[in-house]
Amino acid sequence: MSEPLAERMRPRTLDDYVGQRHLVGEGAVLRKMIDAGRISSFILWGPPGVGKTTLAQIIANKLETPFYTLSAVTSGVKDVRDVIERARSNRFFSSASPILFIDEIHRFSKSQQDSLLGAVERGVVTLIGATTENPSFEVIRPLLSRCQLYVLKSLEKDDLLALVNRALKEDVVLRERKITLKEHGAMLRYSGGDARKLLNILELVVESADASSEVVITDQLVEDRLQQNPLAYDKDGEMHYDIISAFIKSIRGSDPDAALYWMARMIEGGEDPEFIARRLVISASEDIGLANPNALLLANAAFDAVMKIGWPEGRIPLAEAVVYLATSPKSNSAYLGIDSALANVKQTGNLPVPLHLRNAPTKLMKDLGYHDGYKYSHDFPGHFVEQQYLPDDLMQTARFWHAQHSPAEEKLYQNMLSKWGDRFKE
Repeated sequence: MSEPLAERMRPRTLDDYVGQRHLVGEGAVLRKMIDAGRISSFILWGPPGVGKTTLAQIIANKLETPFYTLSAVTSGVKDVRDVIERARSNRFFSSASPILFIDEIHRFSKSQQDSLLGAVERGVVTLIGATTENPSFEVIRPLLSRCQLYVLKSLEKDDLLALVNRALKEDVVLRERKITLKEHGAMLRYSGGDARKLLNILELVVESADASSEVVITDQLVEDRLQQNPLAYDKDGEMHYDIISAFIKSIRGSDPDAALYWMARMIEGGEDPEFIARRLVISASEDIGLANPNALLLANAAFDAVMKIGWPEGRIPLAEAVVYLATSPKSNSAYLGIDSALANVKQTGNLPVPLHLRNAPTKLMKDLGYHDGYKYSHDFPGHFVEQQYLPDDLMQTARFWHAQHSPAEEKLYQNMLSKWGDRFKE
């Protein structure tokens, strides 16, 4: 049985390597180190199928140094120590350090990562880690500080097409077939910038055709063969957080078109509608706030509607809320206010409640002055009377809420000015 197409087409040299010119192109940082024959430990961060493992293997071949591979999924601390010991015994004084390649290094536990530190620091091994997740969250700080970080990008359309055409011309199996690439849109869309996935799609489409007949690759043929959702959306991966971040920032930035687009991406990617609805309630409070208090009501109503009517109809109240929130005036004064108050509480601790604000359910409490002097607001004109509500130590300095003067919030501000005067002057 022959190797999969993706493995047969794996580049063996940098000249055959596709993409990542910012790292391995002429004069680029990694290319210079490789050409000089000495590399330092580094971590490759990028989406699946962009050449992280291939690049590590090319470097090992170019440097002609021992190359050890560990998978973070199947290896434990003992495996790490065994490999380090083998690398130490194979190291010669004049040679470059053996390369230890760890795929999916973000899956290594803290203890597994700790076991690498000494060997990396002393140069027993040169570590090349590969990860699809943000290393600043997943790799321990001491290890990250000992490694350079290089970011790999999703492959561009031209890179992917070049890869397909090369496979059709050079692969030992495909070049024996009569294959015409009439359309490529679906292949690129389903691959999501992943070279391995792209070659797997090409291989599947070709193998599903009669061996004796010509294969004409069209978008319809690819869609018929795959019959799956082409959108890459890992709910536990970084793209999940990138898209929800773009979604919320589009609402905050008052762009309803962008907000609807990012929500569509989440919907098509299989995101839980309840998660989207929760984010809308948060956005209504954090970003629209007092500039349009109805936004929170509508977001909460959309949340309830999704729970009641289910999917796919739930997309409609969600879309209504998204457009309303994106087109509403914005204020984060309440959000900033509570954060300011929390910071003050952490700094000042448990300041005593003024006596007149305390309840006095017992005679002893009354004798101690609890509740004494409290003025009941509703007994005064306009349901307001000026009195102290903050602890004594904060009376002269504390201001937590600062109005942002949208039309709706301006009314609240003017009401405070009429009651408290200079205290609320900005």
